[in-house]
Amino acid sequence: MKKFMCENFLLKTKTSEKLYHDYAKKMPICDYHCHISPKDIAENKKFKNITEIWLYGDHYKWRAMRSNGVNEEEITGSADDKTKFNQWVKTIEQCIGNPLYHWTHLELQRYFGIDEVLNSKSTNYIWNKCNERLTESSFSAREIIKKSNVKVICTTDDPIDTLKYHNMIANDDSFDVKVLPTYRPDKAVNIDKDTYKDWIKKLENVTHKDIKNYDDLKNALIDRINYFEKAGCKISDHSLELLVYCETNHDEVSKIFDNYLKGISLSETDIYKYKSDLINFFGKIYAEKNWAMQLHIGALRNNNTRMFKKLGPDTGFDSINDCTFAESLSKLLNEMDKENKLPKCILYCLNPRDNEVIATMIGNFQSEGIKGKIQFGSGWWFNDQKDGIEKQLKALANLGLLSNFVGMLTDSRSLLSYTRHEYFRRILCNLIGQWVEDGEFPNDYEFLGKIIENICYYNAVEYFNF
Repeated sequence: MKKFMCENFLLKTKTSEKLYHDYAKKMPICDYHCHISPKDIAENKKFKNITEIWLYGDHYKWRAMRSNGVNEEEITGSADDKTKFNQWVKTIEQCIGNPLYHWTHLELQRYFGIDEVLNSKSTNYIWNKCNERLTESSFSAREIIKKSNVKVICTTDDPIDTLKYHNMIANDDSFDVKVLPTYRPDKAVNIDKDTYKDWIKKLENVTHKDIKNYDDLKNALIDRINYFEKAGCKISDHSLELLVYCETNHDEVSKIFDNYLKGISLSETDIYKYKSDLINFFGKIYAEKNWAMQLHIGALRNNNTRMFKKLGPDTGFDSINDCTFAESLSKLLNEMDKENKLPKCILYCLNPRDNEVIATMIGNFQSEGIKGKIQFGSGWWFNDQKDGIEKQLKALANLGLLSNFVGMLTDSRSLLSYTRHEYFRRILCNLIGQWVEDGEFPNDYEFLGKIIENICYYNAVEYFNF
């Protein structure tokens, strides 16, 4: 029996162990999609206790605590931080089989030097030990990032963001990690949201342009793309909860936008046409700038109305949708490709049922001169656990080229979540190592090691031109 989460955690063969320890382990991190606060990095934030760095804003943990019957006051409410920590400990004891158990203990080991199991017996010791370490200078936001061997961070940013903190970081020569914005124009696309007109007003204010028609809107959005580009942006991101592509044209969508501004109700088809045209417009602009376009498909958000009214979005009440999207995705990509203006794309699916859909779709739109131009993104959100990661890797390997994969990302708001790259790398090395042990691939460590290093780091650096 192996020791709990020992140095060979998740590595089941000697080949897997060698691939991880000799190749994957040493690689830097390119975290090309996350929700880390650039303000925290710019101001080099310090954390008052382990609850703040672990539980503030972490809806993964909040969901588990709710499933364990914890009172909401002791999750997101006014309870003191020690009480919230104690409730998390009671919850983590019940998380057998849940990736939170592994992530939590990896973070304790790597950042705090704590090998003890987190449970009711160790609660006070770990609370005190973590809080003692957090007073050290090595536990500021920037020091955590540097300790994690991170070279590039791409945050997620609204087009109306001033990028004040990105500019502060870029002008600070004492910090050599690239912290770049990502253009996330969901609020520009979602014309069906109640907040849309308010957002358009904010766009007018930040661009100093009146938006009286569809062309005005697109010009304002191009202004923001150019502004983001000056700040080092090379990536966009779109959340497509429901992807329905409708063919349309500029005149038709201009009329739809005019009707919206006049207060005329839009039909469901109008909304789909508007979103289809605007995403198509964005993609062609990205292609001109050699940006990569990320499409996150299939989340069912804000399911609990009562809790949404109480806590707002991104608080742990989202789940996997079961919509079909293959034909619409094909039409969207094809529409951009018709004019040879399809940008580099990373496609993520939240429903693992759709792994093979994405893995085969990417093969339809690859391009000469760019290895893996269209990517099947890593196991996303509910799939960034052992089983989900393995399924994504196997689908990509079976139906595409795993060797050209741009690898893992944190998709997280937590500075301690860089251990998820370690988690992914162990799973990757174990999978390939097992194939070698089974005689399915040659036992050539130089060859295999290069593949591992590329997936862990170099493919992403080359793909995004970092």
